Amino acid sequence: MRKAFDYSFCCVCIGILFFCYSCGEGKPGEIKDIVEEPAQMNQRVETNINEYLSAIGNDGELDDTTTFVLIADVKNFYSETGYKPVWCDNEAFLPVADSLILFIKNAKQYGLFPNMYHNAVMQTVNDRFVADTASTGDRRDAGLWAKADVLLTDAFFAIAKHLYVGRLKPDSLSARTDSLVTDDFYAALIKQVKKGKQLSDILHALEPKHEGYIELKHAIHSFLDSADFQHTFTYVSYPYKDSLEFVETLTKRLQEEGVLSWQIKEVDSMQLKEALIKLQKNKKLTVDGKFGAQVVRYLNNTDQEKFKRIAINLDRYKLLPAEMPERYIWVNLPAYQLQLWDKDTVRLESRVVVGKPITRTPLLTSRISDMVVYPQWTIPNSIIMKEIVPALRKNPGYLAKKGYALMTWEGEEVDPYTIDWTKYKKGIPFRIVQGSGDDNALGIMKFNFPNKYSVYLHDTNQRYLFKNDKRALSHGCVRVQEWEKLTYYISGLDSTNYEFDTSRVVSDSIRVWLDRKEKHVVKVKSKLPVYFRYFTVAVKNGKLVFFEDIYNEDKTAREAYFSTK
Repeated sequence: MRKAFDYSFCCVCIGILFFCYSCGEGKPGEIKDIVEEPAQMNQRVETNINEYLSAIGNDGELDDTTTFVLIADVKNFYSETGYKPVWCDNEAFLPVADSLILFIKNAKQYGLFPNMYHNAVMQTVNDRFVADTASTGDRRDAGLWAKADVLLTDAFFAIAKHLYVGRLKPDSLSARTDSLVTDDFYAALIKQVKKGKQLSDILHALEPKHEGYIELKHAIHSFLDSADFQHTFTYVSYPYKDSLEFVETLTKRLQEEGVLSWQIKEVDSMQLKEALIKLQKNKKLTVDGKFGAQVVRYLNNTDQEKFKRIAINLDRYKLLPAEMPERYIWVNLPAYQLQLWDKDTVRLESRVVVGKPITRTPLLTSRISDMVVYPQWTIPNSIIMKEIVPALRKNPGYLAKKGYALMTWEGEEVDPYTIDWTKYKKGIPFRIVQGSGDDNALGIMKFNFPNKYSVYLHDTNQRYLFKNDKRALSHGCVRVQEWEKLTYYISGLDSTNYEFDTSRVVSDSIRVWLDRKEKHVVKVKSKLPVYFRYFTVAVKNGKLVFFEDIYNEDKTAREAYFSTK
């Protein structure tokens, strides 16, 4: 009994020593395990990896400074491989580990955030190995090697996933069928590592091949060369939910800007107004002393926030299909631009008018089904209830003044003076239609495609709006300046050889109908794909261009996924 007791007590003591903090420095999550015999190092690292992973909770938090991104995948991987180290061997990092540590350090060049992949910890650990002395024995510490190996595996898995599918949560619109990230995905990547394939080649193969992504990623280099990340600035969330919190963050940001004294602890409305006026005058903004969208847009236009916007937009490309169709229509809403892509070439560009923020244009994917020459406009219920019914309550003659007709669903015209408009709160049992003609809100051409939002591409009777720089002005549909070129391109696609041919019978017929101002529906056999997307950063002439976040989608993504980066 005595010997058994001593043996058990000894095991407990060894266990306590095994998990003690390194060098008496009190560093959580470190196992001190000095190996005297080099031949035992790999085996001891395996044991320590197992113990190290056991100390990490399912939430991935090890301590105040270390949180694992994909702890479940990491644990599963090591469990299936017998906890064998991936990145080190006999008191040394493998060359691929050195490449990964360097990649993490320079992760911003890929739109990634280095510290998300344990950059600070790995740089410290690597420095300890390099500066190893007889007194510290870091290179002989199997516990430290185990920690480094697990951190690098988590970093590698996270980088691979973020390069492949991004960090944004996919939805029904953007979910890719070819982007499932499974255990086999990570195992296949590790297999490439062990076969000696270059790390940069492994990771580069995961990135999107879209031209926009490639251009944007390439432009990051010059941005980083001049970016100021040394000074951190307070982010001002606007529109806001908590007015007190907003005033606090705005006050701090104005102090950082130098227009409000740091001596002021509690700012009053007059001091805030004076600071805003000073800022607006200095930066040539509209001077009104109010903290509106223009002021907040300026205050948030820092290099650190610009980089987050770049990162968000790179991730949006990762939500697209790995391969786009040969031909498609691409509408970038914040850029107010339509492009028609044909075999990797932009065949047509057009200015567009998109929905106002209150009646925003949705993101969607569809295919052109038909074109309507001299269309009628059946007004959507949302517009009817918000704009038309209130006007009819005041004056039933409003419809005649606007050139609208009130119709039953069977097509019979109804006299608006015979209707009690006060009883309709959510909808009306009629259609309101604007007849075809030059004054029609849809103009003289409409491009239909199936979607649940009842939106479409069309011409407009307000063509002067295309001159505006800011063109979020519609009720949700997209107005196209170059509608005529788009019309004849699409009609040409239905020819046998799919070449651009404006001499076809359909194209000639469309010209005749346009001249006669006749309504006709033209079926589109080619079913040209249509993409409505939201990209607020692009590259023009080799330089980054930032578009206004008209629907606050950058703000939403930033606060959901990048607020702490």
